[in-house]
Amino acid sequence: MNIVVLNGSPSGKDSITLFTVLYLQKHFPDHHYEILHVGQQIRKMEKDHAIWRKTLETADLILFCYPVYTFLAPAQLHRFIEMIKENGVDLSGKYATQVTTSKHFYDVTAHQFIQDNCNDLGMHFIRGLSADMDDLLHEKGQHEALAFFHYVLWSMENHLYEPVPAVMDHPSLVAAHPEAEVLHVPGPKRVVIVADFSSSADGKLQAMCRRLQKRLPSETEIIDIQQFPFAGGCLGCFHCAADGKCIYQDGFEEYLREHIQTADGLVYAYTVRDHSMGSRFKLFDDRQFCNGHRTVTMGKPVGYLVDGRLDAEPNLRMLLEARAQVGGNTMTGIACNQKDPDREIDQLAETLCYAVTERYQQPKNFYGIGGLKIFRDLIWQMQGLMREDHRFYKQHHFYDFPQKKRGTMLAMYLVGGIMNHPAIRRKIGGKMTEGMIAPYKKILEKQ
Repeated sequence: MNIVVLNGSPSGKDSITLFTVLYLQKHFPDHHYEILHVGQQIRKMEKDHAIWRKTLETADLILFCYPVYTFLAPAQLHRFIEMIKENGVDLSGKYATQVTTSKHFYDVTAHQFIQDNCNDLGMHFIRGLSADMDDLLHEKGQHEALAFFHYVLWSMENHLYEPVPAVMDHPSLVAAHPEAEVLHVPGPKRVVIVADFSSSADGKLQAMCRRLQKRLPSETEIIDIQQFPFAGGCLGCFHCAADGKCIYQDGFEEYLREHIQTADGLVYAYTVRDHSMGSRFKLFDDRQFCNGHRTVTMGKPVGYLVDGRLDAEPNLRMLLEARAQVGGNTMTGIACNQKDPDREIDQLAETLCYAVTERYQQPKNFYGIGGLKIFRDLIWQMQGLMREDHRFYKQHHFYDFPQKKRGTMLAMYLVGGIMNHPAIRRKIGGKMTEGMIAPYKKILEKQ
């Protein structure tokens, strides 16, 4: 397979982001890799299109590789994308993904920018890897990078990719066909579809649920939360804070923990109503606060079946991903009935099976990293009240306070002092970059 890497970093070969790609190249040597340093050589490429056009046209996979700069990709990579479009380069049907490094500050907007442009070009986009700048230096980050690329290759082999949102001027919704061939692959032992059919009078959501149920090679139960006898919505009384017990005695807490959250995979299904999931599903969500701020389904894959105009609800779509990220769940897909529900449901089923059997966990992005840090600080301050949360956070090592890493802080003071001295700064010159990438070179040499 021909893999073309678009290195958008102005640092070229000295890019820290690029080292993640080089790490992947070393562990997946059966493919041909060609790296275009578009971030460093953009002026040269503006003058000579031949040096990059043919390379792109012969690619099977195009991998965007760049550091996140102020919410988006570097300007040089922006310009290169403009050049692709200006010159009418046909990349339709080619696969694309991305690898970035950042401190997870709005990596989500950078990733969406690349995905949107790939959709413009008719490419098959696969969700990318957002890594912290230091991730490759640690075993966890190395594992996440390898698991990510395994997922990319599996997606290509099975012709799976992110669905393209429907165009806004096509308002009709398409009914799913419940008939579906069962997947003959390893899959979860048990999947629960939690659905709210109260706003689905035409039966479209029910048909989507039945198709997914028939597609999965496992026990799959559809739970209609409209039928559950809720005694009321969450009161915010914090009765559950000390021991995790809800003040209501309607049986929901036990049913949630013993029946729903014990599943290998979870799928939530609802109809878009008033720019959200509707009040009944929100009641179900709110009552899960009996778990406090504990991500009790952490590591389990989740998916969504959505009936309605999700393309017109960017805030709701953001909420779905953020919910999965903060909960530590792998988002296996959102199947909607705007364009091709059968294909999207079938892809959700395949990805759900893959995530369970391979134990694939997507690395967190800004939603997950930022959300967890906010809760980390909240629970630390309120540990006397939220005792169950505090025990959970300690058990899972969520208290990773940066102010406790005194060695790193002292090292930064030393580097800062050196860089503030004009004579030393002139003597160091470009060797600062060499020092920054030295640890990454050692990682490649060790493997």
